Amino acid sequence: MELKSNHSSPVLTDPIPVNNSRLGIHSNLLSYQQSGGSLSSGKYMTIPRKKPGKLEDVWSNGWLEAMRSSSPPRKRLIKDKDFTIEAAADDFDIAYCSWMIKYPSALKSFDQILKNAKNKKVAVFLDYDGTLSPIVDDPDRAFMSDSMRSAVRDVAKYFPTAIISGRSRDKVYELVGLTELYYAGSHGMDIMGPMSHAESGDHPNCIRSTDQQQGKEVNLFQPAREFIPMIDEVFKTLVENTKDIKGANVENHKFCTSVHYRNVEEKNWPTIAQRVHDILKDYPRLRLTHGRKVLEIRPVIDWNKGKAVEFLLESLGLSDRDDVLAIYIGDDKTDEDAFKVFRERNLGYGILVSSVPKESNAFFSVRDPSEVKKFLKALVTWKKFEKA
Repeated sequence: MELKSNHSSPVLTDPIPVNNSRLGIHSNLLSYQQSGGSLSSGKYMTIPRKKPGKLEDVWSNGWLEAMRSSSPPRKRLIKDKDFTIEAAADDFDIAYCSWMIKYPSALKSFDQILKNAKNKKVAVFLDYDGTLSPIVDDPDRAFMSDSMRSAVRDVAKYFPTAIISGRSRDKVYELVGLTELYYAGSHGMDIMGPMSHAESGDHPNCIRSTDQQQGKEVNLFQPAREFIPMIDEVFKTLVENTKDIKGANVENHKFCTSVHYRNVEEKNWPTIAQRVHDILKDYPRLRLTHGRKVLEIRPVIDWNKGKAVEFLLESLGLSDRDDVLAIYIGDDKTDEDAFKVFRERNLGYGILVSSVPKESNAFFSVRDPSEVKKFLKALVTWKKFEKA
């Protein structure tokens, strides 16, 4: 996406065209060069601690409205064998039942999914937070259960499987801990893919490497590599400028950075939004996106989770084939980019994890991580019987 700035209020606009290869990947993947130099010059602006700007900025550009819309509604706890789930109090009302007609349960629709998967190569893509693990107040404690880990391991035995997360690739691997998978961190801007099909020479931002954690040769695809110094600088500035806001938590995901406000009192949301705004307006090559109680700062490049899925399918030798059915399960706004690609290219099924009604590009839904686990186990059971 292109971000235009008048140094007062960053504005998000539609993505601008880039020169495309099969996946839209070239060395000029960066959407544009700002007048006055490029990232390769090594010159970055140092931002001093600022006085808070006018709160009208974050009202006028819609940030506060977006922050509130990403805030979950009133909750109650539902206990599962492996999870304690926060579910909306009005889950079972008429609105939710109507929503389920448009996004039917993937579990109840499992036979339909299997009918279309018959005689096809199935590939599985999974978000992490809110999909394999419950949403928790402390992101560092978003642990997946042993039974979920076992279910994901079993899926990877039968199907090519990848985790695509907003977290850094190293962090999500630390949380999942399975060498059988492929990992894409930073919303797909840091992809560890297989060596067997995509050679590093095919893509300028793809390098051959030996993964230290897994001990095998892989391709590392990092389309935003030259943004790392800028992201690191913004991360440090955000930490400094939000340290006095109780509950604020800033994470560096290497190719993007996140400002969590889940534990910030709502009366202080305008303050945290304004602090982020004041910093970001001086970085016109970075853009802001909204997640579940998180502000995410990313490079302005034509790349997202949908592009990451396309890249991984090509790496696996599954691109442009009629006998492939891909499944993507995720819960956040950033997963919508993947759901949209699935619809546009007829790749397979997007499955939204949500216990409350919300618009989506997904085909099906599940309520929470416990239902994700049931779905994954059902996939494995089907494949075992199919091979028997």
